[in-house]
Amino acid sequence: MKKGVPMPGSTPMVVVEADDALWQEYQDLTVRAYGHQVEDVARLRAHADARVAVRDGRVIGGGLALAVPQFFGGRPVPGACLAGGCIAPEARGSRLWSTLLKERLRPLKEQGAVLATAWTTSTGYGHRMGWAAPSRVYSWTVPTDELRGIADGSRFDIVHGADDQARKQQQELADDWNGPWQRPSWWPAWQQAEHPGMTHYRFALPSPTPDGLLAIAFDRDRAGGRRLVVHDFWAATAETATAMLGFLGRHHSRIPTVMFQRTALPPVPLLQNHLRHAGAASATSWHPWMLRVLDPAEAVRRRGWPEDLDLTIPLALRGDDNSPSAPMLLRVTAGAGDLTPHPGARHELGLTSRQFAHWYAGGYRTPAAALLDGVHGEPRLVAQLVRATADREPWMPEYF
Repeated sequence: MKKGVPMPGSTPMVVVEADDALWQEYQDLTVRAYGHQVEDVARLRAHADARVAVRDGRVIGGGLALAVPQFFGGRPVPGACLAGGCIAPEARGSRLWSTLLKERLRPLKEQGAVLATAWTTSTGYGHRMGWAAPSRVYSWTVPTDELRGIADGSRFDIVHGADDQARKQQQELADDWNGPWQRPSWWPAWQQAEHPGMTHYRFALPSPTPDGLLAIAFDRDRAGGRRLVVHDFWAATAETATAMLGFLGRHHSRIPTVMFQRTALPPVPLLQNHLRHAGAASATSWHPWMLRVLDPAEAVRRRGWPEDLDLTIPLALRGDDNSPSAPMLLRVTAGAGDLTPHPGARHELGLTSRQFAHWYAGGYRTPAAALLDGVHGEPRLVAQLVRATADREPWMPEYF
């Protein structure tokens, strides 16, 4: 067994990098823990750092960590995306998760990750550990007929299939938001394996700027009827988005409903504003993506900032476990930011680790929202802080 890190408890435990035998044991465990086969535990292993927790020679937990940059402020920031993690049902309740999480993140931090992202149902537990949920996540289901006739799209060339140009287009549009992946080279093949029937359509005008990209598939709803599922919806303009919705409406004669997968639509009201009938779309809330800033100073340096922003604010960062505050100085000017220790200074704003992550992602859209969430400081300074990251909304289109 490879050298690992001891985990607390009455019985010695270690977290180790998984070999084939340990990972097979972990795959068997995930079926018990999740209640179903988790295909990504096998599919993503080749692209991830795979760790397992072992006690008395048995695997009792584990998970994957993917080294994937995410766009924040228009720049890719090195991140660690956690996937496929669990603890054996018989080992839960022993406070193992925080230690396992730390050890899953450690190798990627050593490789330069300054952020961590995960999808989780345990948001309360995540909050206590300094993770933030920057935005709500919904899927939307709408009658296909509601989208029919929105626009004929005749000005657009609609091209079937994804190519290098389409992938470049997607990445150019991704940096308009806070949170999307800088999708790695293995992303298309993995998604095609996840959704074998998925197909792509590119919407293009005679223009040097990107226009739109759709990824759709077909499956059955709970009643057994056919439905169209939208997995990617990238639009550069309102005209492009309207044409894309109209294109989906062309399926009305055979497909009664369109479902925009839980992360498919950007967080804007474009769907509701195109529907003819109030209440035509139904929303289903999903557990959110959560963000944790592993290295605040480096995360600020690597992030993009508005070119016209000139900001200097003394602030204090404190852990969500009531650990002592760290006085810092935040400075942003000419599109560059830095966060440096400022010992002995009187801080004017106070944020916990969770609040800092929420702010970093642009999750506070107004000063009132930040103050209600417990950010401490004079409202004028809170307003300045919020404006620094409010130029882009948080959106994580990638579900992993």
